[in-house]
Amino acid sequence: MTVAWGVLVGLHVAAAALFAADRLRRQPAAGLASVDRPWFRLRAPEVLLVLSLCLGLFSYIYAANANMDYVQRFMASGGNVRLAPDTRRERLAVALRYGPLLLADLTWLALPRLGRRRDRRSPSAARGLRAAADFIGDWALLASLASALLLALALPSFASPDGCAPLAWVCLVPLFVVLDLVPYGRGVFYGTSAGVVATLLVNYWLGTFHLLSLQLAAVVALAQYLPFMAVALWIARRVRPGARFLVMPAAWVVFDWLRSLGFLGYPWGMVGTSQYAVPLVIQAASIGGVWMVSFLVLLVNGVAAGTVADAVQGARRGRAGVACLFACFVAAFGWAQWRLKAAERSTAETGGARSIRLALVQQNSDPRKDDYAETWHTLRRLSEEALAERPDLLVWSETAFVPNIGRWSALAPDEHPYAALVHELLAWQRGTGAWLLTGNDDYDLVQGPDGEERRDYNASVLFSPDGERVETYHKIRLVPFTEYFPWKRQLPGLYDLLMRFDVYLWEPGTRRVVFEVPKARFSTPICFEDAFPGEVREFVRAGADIIVNLSNDFWSLTETEAMQHAANAVFRAVENGRPLVRATASGLTCFVDRAGRITARAPIYEEAVLAADVPLLEDRTTPYTRWGDWFPPALAALLALLAAAGFLGRRPARRSG
Repeated sequence: MTVAWGVLVGLHVAAAALFAADRLRRQPAAGLASVDRPWFRLRAPEVLLVLSLCLGLFSYIYAANANMDYVQRFMASGGNVRLAPDTRRERLAVALRYGPLLLADLTWLALPRLGRRRDRRSPSAARGLRAAADFIGDWALLASLASALLLALALPSFASPDGCAPLAWVCLVPLFVVLDLVPYGRGVFYGTSAGVVATLLVNYWLGTFHLLSLQLAAVVALAQYLPFMAVALWIARRVRPGARFLVMPAAWVVFDWLRSLGFLGYPWGMVGTSQYAVPLVIQAASIGGVWMVSFLVLLVNGVAAGTVADAVQGARRGRAGVACLFACFVAAFGWAQWRLKAAERSTAETGGARSIRLALVQQNSDPRKDDYAETWHTLRRLSEEALAERPDLLVWSETAFVPNIGRWSALAPDEHPYAALVHELLAWQRGTGAWLLTGNDDYDLVQGPDGEERRDYNASVLFSPDGERVETYHKIRLVPFTEYFPWKRQLPGLYDLLMRFDVYLWEPGTRRVVFEVPKARFSTPICFEDAFPGEVREFVRAGADIIVNLSNDFWSLTETEAMQHAANAVFRAVENGRPLVRATASGLTCFVDRAGRITARAPIYEEAVLAADVPLLEDRTTPYTRWGDWFPPALAALLALLAAAGFLGRRPARRSG
């Protein structure tokens, strides 16, 4: 970051020199002629402000995490990481480095705008509209960045771990107004800037995951938001004015869906997830997934922004938007009421006759970072407390028990300390007479070009009451760059960089496993797999009655990440009409009913046992489970139709003469 800060200072010095030379010369020299143009005085500080803000946020986030970074676990084994010793001193250093630059950028941005002369020759009404348009144009960047902040605050955030759901319904209005009124190129810049800043604010906790995670997330966000804004604004300027309010809400949902696909898929920070605690709103997910909930929220933003933009432009086009909004919400409200009543009726009819009792153990430690024996003893102590609840299934978190059970159980206990731990675990589990589900690592040996190769997997393992290993699931959807990197040969330099920063890579699984115990069938999406609607849907289609997510959110040491993760998971229950449980090392260990209501939860970052009966309701396939992610492609088709109608509706220009 020192090099980046030096480059940033150099850019400020160069810009200041050009601006000073322009002010000192009434007739600028040929080489400085472009400096006299208004775009330099008005746009240069905007570019510098965005650069200063992004780099400053980077530095501050890592300074704030100086004493607690997740990769501390590697330092004792000779890793490449050397952490700052004092977070307070590091944060002060960041403030002294970037504070003056941000202050200078804001001053340079404000002074030309505050001193601009307004046209007073037009009629008062026209002058008022013109003044409003000029005001929005002058402060467009700050309005766009305000939307980025409001979006972050609507979700579980540094300000409130629970988020602020009502804020989501208006958070993007400033950005949408700006995108509607400013020229195309500026709109792409403002939209991209807001997207990258929002990524940093929403995902700031990535600074505790790995020293490369936040940088990679920001680079990927830049590469995604730039073409998204370019295409979305291109379409918006070609549709008929009366339908323009639909473009950004529809395009934003399509964009969120596209960024959830492929190796780089990361469906985090979506607007709709802000409503996770509002059951009446999120029932629409059972039809069109979280995408439909996002669209409802974004549509309100779009109609409000369109109304403001029309008022500034002196147009009256709000009726179509209001009518569309009203129709959508009448349908959504009716469906939500039916869904909630159906869920309550099914639960009442089922009673306690058809249910399975689960006990979730939260050991409140990072098993991969802490002493394995100590973690095992904590798990054992808490599990014995949980067994007093007489559960049908005891559930531990992702990689709760770290030594590879398959490997070390083949050795005698006295051959290695890990073998002793594994044999102790297996003997204890047989003595409990209970089914046990635990996260563990797994591997297999395959024949490769260089001989026999070992492939490691992040796994969940089910043991029967007599200690038999019944079934194993290998995590399919791995975290890009920090768990999985498929381009080792294509990008060897980046692969070597990951290795230097002690990244431990897994192989992706290939089989969707449905575990079966006497009372239920369930699947175990591991960790951030529960953030992918399509992935969890495939488990349900394979026959799972319950979604059992195993996670480890302890590493973040922040409620924000834990609640963002849980907010994503809640939608998987609604989408598929299946109860969901989450067993975390620490995070939000909880039970969620089929309507998305959190019915029981353990305290975050405390040792806890959570036991409850999960009703086994009759199989009612939801529209989403049946049709999957149909809604975003439908919106993409709508955008194409709107763009085509805009082209066809244009009248050809008359030729003169």
